[in-house]
Amino acid sequence: MSSRNINFIGNRKIALIFSGLLMIIAIISLATRGLQMGIDFTGGTLIEVGYQKSADLTALRKTLDEIGFGDATVQNFGTAKDVLIRLKPREGVSGNDISAKVLEAINKTTTEPASVRRVEFVGPQVGDDLAEDGFLALLYSTIGILIYVAWRFEWKFSVGAVIATFHDVIVTLGVFSVFGLEFDLTVLAAILALIGYSLNDTIVVYDRIRENFRDMRNTSTEDIMNLSVNVTLSRTIMTSFTVFLVLLSLFFLGGEVIHNFSIALLFGVVFGTYSSIFIASPMALIFGISPEDLMIPIKEGSDLDQMP
Repeated sequence: MSSRNINFIGNRKIALIFSGLLMIIAIISLATRGLQMGIDFTGGTLIEVGYQKSADLTALRKTLDEIGFGDATVQNFGTAKDVLIRLKPREGVSGNDISAKVLEAINKTTTEPASVRRVEFVGPQVGDDLAEDGFLALLYSTIGILIYVAWRFEWKFSVGAVIATFHDVIVTLGVFSVFGLEFDLTVLAAILALIGYSLNDTIVVYDRIRENFRDMRNTSTEDIMNLSVNVTLSRTIMTSFTVFLVLLSLFFLGGEVIHNFSIALLFGVVFGTYSSIFIASPMALIFGISPEDLMIPIKEGSDLDQMP
C-alpha cells in the first residue's frame, strides 16, 4: 500500500465545480461558434500533383496562402515527390476554377511545373454522411462503455465512467471550438482513441476500489475510494506522462497533417487523467456506491458458517 494520502475525494466539490465551468464554456462555444469542419466533412476539391524531385511543402503552403487558400491542407501522398492538396469549397466558385487557379499559382513559383495526377470534387453530402457516422461511432462507444462497466463492476460505477468520458469528449471538443482549430477525420479518430484511453484509466481505479471494498469492510466508502485513487496514482501519472511525451513528439515532429490529431490527444490525455481521479469515482460516490454493492455473497453452509 502507498503511504501517499492526498484527499482527492474530499476535494470533489471543487473539482466538480471546475469541471462544470469547463463544460459550460465548451457547450456555449460549441452552440454559438460550432466546430471548424475540415474538407472531410464540408466537401471540397482534391488535387494530386507530382514532381521530378522532392516537393517543398512549405513553399507550396506559402503560395496557396498568398492566393487566398491559407486553409488548404498540403501533404505528401505516397512519396516525397507526390503532393495532395485539399481545398475547401468557395461560395460562387466552381471546383474547376479553383483547381485551375491553384495549378497556375504553384507552377509560377517553381522552376519545374507540377504534373497533375488527378482532380476530384468531394460533395457536401459525403461530408454529412461522415459527420453522421462519426456521431454514431461516439454514441455506440458510449453505450458499449455503459454496458461493459455495468457488467464488470456495478451500474453506479458505469454511470460515473460514462460521465467522466462524456466530460473528456465535450471539453476536448470545446478546445477546438474556442480556438477555432480544424476538425477533420484525424481529430475524430483522436476523440475515439481518447474514449478508450480515458476508460482504461478509470477501470484501473475502479478495479482497486472493488478490491478494497471487499478487503476493508469496516472503512467508510469515501476513505476506501481515496486510498484506491492514491494507490493507483503513480501508475496513472507514469502512464499519462509517457503517452504525453510521445504526443509531444508527434506535435512538433509529425508534420502539419497530424498536427490537430496530436493536439486533440494532448488535451485528451490531460483531461482523461484528471477525470479518472476527480470525476469518475466521485460521481459513483454521489450515486450512492457502497461496499455492500460489490460484496460477494456468503453461501449457507460455507466454511465461514462452520467457524466457532
